[in-house]
Amino acid sequence: MAIQKPIRLPPLQKLRVRNPNKAETNPCIMVMSQVLACWASTGFNTAGCATVEQSLRACMDKPRAPPQPNNNINYHLSRFSEQLTQKPSKKK
Repeated sequence: MAIQKPIRLPPLQKLRVRNPNKAETNPCIMVMSQVLACWASTGFNTAGCATVEQSLRACMDKPRAPPQPNNNINYHLSRFSEQLTQKPSKKK
């Protein structure tokens, strides 16, 4: 029974995760687009778009959710990068 050699991955220059923090979407964007579409279709007549405007005001007056803490994965990867990756050996 032959012993298999472990698979070696090529060394990485940097360990980093791209965009670990996702951008928060604004929930009022859809309502705002409805207001703008209503204004465009009625010729900026505020009487015809009153209900949509009220829903936009209600959406804008809602309290915002507290911000989520930043993801610190890249900080920890940079701390442990020397232990996780091997330095390329210099050939003489």
